[in-house]
Amino acid sequence: MAAVCRGRGRTMLGLLPCPDTGALPGQPLPHPCLGVRPSLPPGFASPGLFQTLEEPVAPRRGWAAPHAAAGPRLCRGAGADPAVLPTSAETSRNQWGQRVFSPGPGETGLHPPGSARVLEPILLFCSSPLVLMLTGVLVLASLFSIIFFVSGGSHFQDPLFCVFVVFSFTSIVDLIISLEEDGYISGFMEVYIREGEPYLRTAHGIMICYWDGIIHYGLYLAMIAAIGQRKSYRNLGLFWLGSLMMSIVVFLLGNLIGKYSSDLSPAFLLNLPYILIPIWAGTRLFQQPKALPCLSPEKVAEEQRKRLYQRPQDMGLVLVLLLTAAFTFFRGMVVLDCPADSCFEYIYQREPYLRDPVAYPKVQMLIYMFYVLPFFCLCIYGLVLPGCSWLPDWSLVFAGAVAQAQFSHLGSSLHTRTPFPYQTPEDVWWSFFITNVLYALGPQLLAYRCLRCPAFFLPATPANLHVGKKHQ
Repeated sequence: MAAVCRGRGRTMLGLLPCPDTGALPGQPLPHPCLGVRPSLPPGFASPGLFQTLEEPVAPRRGWAAPHAAAGPRLCRGAGADPAVLPTSAETSRNQWGQRVFSPGPGETGLHPPGSARVLEPILLFCSSPLVLMLTGVLVLASLFSIIFFVSGGSHFQDPLFCVFVVFSFTSIVDLIISLEEDGYISGFMEVYIREGEPYLRTAHGIMICYWDGIIHYGLYLAMIAAIGQRKSYRNLGLFWLGSLMMSIVVFLLGNLIGKYSSDLSPAFLLNLPYILIPIWAGTRLFQQPKALPCLSPEKVAEEQRKRLYQRPQDMGLVLVLLLTAAFTFFRGMVVLDCPADSCFEYIYQREPYLRDPVAYPKVQMLIYMFYVLPFFCLCIYGLVLPGCSWLPDWSLVFAGAVAQAQFSHLGSSLHTRTPFPYQTPEDVWWSFFITNVLYALGPQLLAYRCLRCPAFFLPATPANLHVGKKHQ
């Protein structure tokens, strides 16, 4: 009939064949579901079948890719004649003006057209925020009832048990949000995200939901099991405390000062319990008795008499903490717009995510600089001088905080939800990944060393001092 002609970078007016079947206008159009369509009338010319391009021919969004036989199909162009559509099909238009139709009754895989109108009120009712909230309350009440009747109410003597049960439920909700935003599931939390907290659609929001739904959920189950077995969960609780506090502080401050500050809704207040409850839980965790190691005073005194050069593991940790502190200070200066050439090169060529207007990475680096950096200096002091009994507990808190922060920061830098100009360049991907993993590894090694060999950090007792004087 007609063909597409090219000439000096300009495509002339012509008829385009169907990309699915290769048929030209006026020829029968075979369809995998509906059979052969009737031919177009002679001389038929539909505006949707013509195209004038000012640029060379390129793949067009106006043609649909082949779909499965039972799925919806796209008709050709916005001006396609309705006569070519099956009369039994439900039709509509997509964002490019194309007609979309689904097979009618008796055809493969779809329900009759009237079923959508019947199900629409039900779907609207199920997606209402009130129904979602009531569903969550009922599920949570059912969970409490099951645990209460199974345990006979004995577990509720520890108030933290209730906290862990409630937060474990919210962890599952966060996991559903992250899976839905990444496209693995659909239709669960769309209304809440769209109307309540749209900032959870960001890369940082998705990553903290993954962390809460996997790591925090595992910690909740472990601590609930420890309460049921009358075992100590103090160390797990301190790690969880640091992780949750770092997550919620960065998230809330980023929402308040970032580009989503104008989109805050009353649902933002639902995050306040995540600050108040962990503070109260943290005080109870620190008040719990420590598990004292079975060490004699002589063994403690002998360990505390050793100099730093006599403890090679501690020397390595001091070196790691010094490098980590230097890198923390450098990234803090980078987000503060330091005019140095090294800072300029790093933020544009190494870690452009620090410039993302969502403000989460900038808040994270500032918290590192003003809170984590002084703690690293105190850790070096605690590794040099003996008797710093505060170090084992706080090393667990900061180990959880840095682990959560690095997971969210690293994942957000590489996530596709981050705009392309702020994603980590491919040529520095491995160096960026290794650097941030090593940064997160330092506090974990420190916490492990404090738990494995706590003798050096035990407070000095009069018996220890007496033994120390006897050996002088």
